[in-house]
Amino acid sequence: MWASTSRRSPLSGSRWSRPLSTDTAAADRRRGCRIGISGRSPRADRGVPIALVPVKAVIIGAGMGGASAAIALKQLGLEVEVYEQVTENKPVGAAISVWSNGVRCLNHLGLEEETAALGGIVDSMSYVDAFTGETMCRFSMQPLIDEVGQRPYPIARAELQLMLMNAFGHDDINFGKKMVAVHDGPAQATVEFADGTSASGDIVIGADGAKSLTRDYVLGSPVERRYAGYVNFNGLVPVDERIGPATEWTTYVGDSRRVSVMPVAGNRFYFFFDVPMPEGVPFERGTAREVLAEEFAAWAPGVHTLIGALEPGATNRVEIYDTDPFHTWVRGRVAVLGDAAHNTTPDIGQGGCSAMEDAVALQFAFRDNPDDPHAALAAYEASRTERAADLVLRARKRCDVTHGKEPEKTAAWYEELRHEDGTNVIRGIVGNIVGGPLTA
Repeated sequence: MWASTSRRSPLSGSRWSRPLSTDTAAADRRRGCRIGISGRSPRADRGVPIALVPVKAVIIGAGMGGASAAIALKQLGLEVEVYEQVTENKPVGAAISVWSNGVRCLNHLGLEEETAALGGIVDSMSYVDAFTGETMCRFSMQPLIDEVGQRPYPIARAELQLMLMNAFGHDDINFGKKMVAVHDGPAQATVEFADGTSASGDIVIGADGAKSLTRDYVLGSPVERRYAGYVNFNGLVPVDERIGPATEWTTYVGDSRRVSVMPVAGNRFYFFFDVPMPEGVPFERGTAREVLAEEFAAWAPGVHTLIGALEPGATNRVEIYDTDPFHTWVRGRVAVLGDAAHNTTPDIGQGGCSAMEDAVALQFAFRDNPDDPHAALAAYEASRTERAADLVLRARKRCDVTHGKEPEKTAAWYEELRHEDGTNVIRGIVGNIVGGPLTA
């Protein structure tokens, strides 16, 4: 059964605190600190106030996973500090497909209206022959929406990121703080920063991305990322129906490549080009139009219209990697979340959604274990590793078919698309959506 999408969190009234001495509580009051989850100190048997202070969470990274986790834990009344190494909001990538499981997470965090306002409306999907421009198949998205009970939304990444930061409190995020070390202790975990400062908390959540230092600490050694075999060029352009219909996710496929557009808010298309090539090929920023015009010279007119419309200086070029799944996400009071835990290729659009699921699962774990950070982190790990690993491997499998790792399988897929009525594609998407904390 699908979970409720009510914007009101059912978490109020939980105990998210640990007792302090009366002297410490008095000092906290003098400093103006918040006492307990309700702002009031309960009375002891003899009428002496005993203060409660929230469990403190230090979150490293203010990307989608880190910001979502910060909001989720703040909803419970935890004291949350967020540290981000960049000095301004400059996400990698132009947009993200927020599938229904991710949207449900954002709704749960109280962002239903904001998410819908930023999301593009995708009423249909189509696949188009790369060279002839012939539509191979076209089908409605309504059966998917009916089955899972939530419309998905493509959203511009910078706007999604800003929405999450504002929901937590943009001014409360500590920017320009690059983590250089993390370690656990008997009472707290501590993070050290490049500027010589440090931060400690009852827990540390490392949402520090695909090259995570927290992951290295949790696992005890660095993890080698796997190059997926292709480069993704992406950006935003005005909607142009010579490329594809304004409310459709249009994908041109051929020659083990794909070119895709989907709508986001503001009458824009999010676009991407997937180009198989060796790792480490040099690229000069600002030359995307020339590179893509050469790579896709024989492709259909709609693709060339897109190439002509893109802004070369604003087009991102990203080499695509993932990591093999692993099931140790916690070491003492330190845990990983998001790409740090499950670096995923974008081939099924679930990397960001999985990070949002992590945030909700982390919230549920602390809701159910309010007095025991170790038990809460263990519950978080137990609830997430298999689900996240499954999505990593699903994306890897889709990646290999799309990009011609076994050419005969790619050719068979193209032939299947010519006879597709949407049933098989939607079944696969639903399989990706189902299984998270709000889509069980």
